[in-house]
Amino acid sequence: MGKYIKIVSKEAHILRDKLNQRSDFESGRIKRYLDMPDLSRTSDSPLKEIVDRTLSVLRGFDVVEIPEIIPTKILFDLFNMPEGHPARSKSDTYYVDEKNVLRTHDTAFWYYYLNHPEIQGRINKNESFGAVCYGKVYRKDEIDRSHMNVFHQIGGLYLAPDSKQTVAADDLKDTLSKIGKSIFGENIKFRFYEHTFPYTDPSYEMEAEINGKWVEMVGSGLPRKSVLSNFGVTGYNGWAFGFGLERLAMASMELPDIRLLWSDDPRVKKQLKLGNKFKEVSKFPPITRDISFVVEKTFVPNNYFDLIRHIGGDLVEQVELLDKYENAEKFGKEKLSYTYRIVYRSNERTLTTEEIDPIQGKIYKETVKQFGAELR
Repeated sequence: MGKYIKIVSKEAHILRDKLNQRSDFESGRIKRYLDMPDLSRTSDSPLKEIVDRTLSVLRGFDVVEIPEIIPTKILFDLFNMPEGHPARSKSDTYYVDEKNVLRTHDTAFWYYYLNHPEIQGRINKNESFGAVCYGKVYRKDEIDRSHMNVFHQIGGLYLAPDSKQTVAADDLKDTLSKIGKSIFGENIKFRFYEHTFPYTDPSYEMEAEINGKWVEMVGSGLPRKSVLSNFGVTGYNGWAFGFGLERLAMASMELPDIRLLWSDDPRVKKQLKLGNKFKEVSKFPPITRDISFVVEKTFVPNNYFDLIRHIGGDLVEQVELLDKYENAEKFGKEKLSYTYRIVYRSNERTLTTEEIDPIQGKIYKETVKQFGAELR
């Protein structure tokens, strides 16, 4: 077993304290997401089960824990995602301030790990080493049964001195195949195809055949020398990977709704074991509400979904765009009309209109207040 390395960031603590002192809607959302439990470290969660099985393959690797609030310079610039890159868009990323964001990918651990004094010492001694990092990541996203804006990733990195080892793509594929089998069983089938990532070259996607369907499992590749040099590491080569835990857990259990992974219902929790086919405890009826409004063309749907998530919480199953059009004569030249259908459904009980109507009323109010919308 390798070492456990927890990176403490004074700047991240200061930013969190400042968040706690703010009372605006955006900071309230961010605080709520940061306060959500890390299921990859929750003992009875299948996400932790995936982590444990992965670590059983990567014996001797260090385990790294990094801050959840990270400077854009580290998260984006050092990983070949410069200004203007889509990943930096405020419609996709939670900005704590102009220079710091909630981490959107766990590959950021490379920076913290490779700059740690102990790892610097290993580099100076020309040693090989490897590490794993896992935890929550945050990205603004649509709302449906397969997506949440707070989810979990695990990533791995192995580096060896050029003078001692030349790491090949087959070394990476062999490791990933072992991880896949540890999660899904020895008989699982895999396939690899070339892909493109900003910090590895060559890069590969790995798919697993689960229940007759090919499921995207892992993004991976050989770290670019230019990216490693951003962290002051030269004369090394290796492999790296990263994958989302929810997708694999849902595929393994045939789980119909990502919200079930967060459930406290004992009827649900006792079923959340890898390889166990989930059986619906009950199919509670939905309640649907539509909202139509006119807004400026600068309106960003992902920001609106965030508003709905914040107010409706885990009672919101899906938000569907029913209609979008412009009519300069009717609404104005720079405006658009949107109609969304919000589907409310609990996985644990039957909802009532008396419970949902106040939530929908607050969504109406905040749509006007936060987006300058005109309700129709």
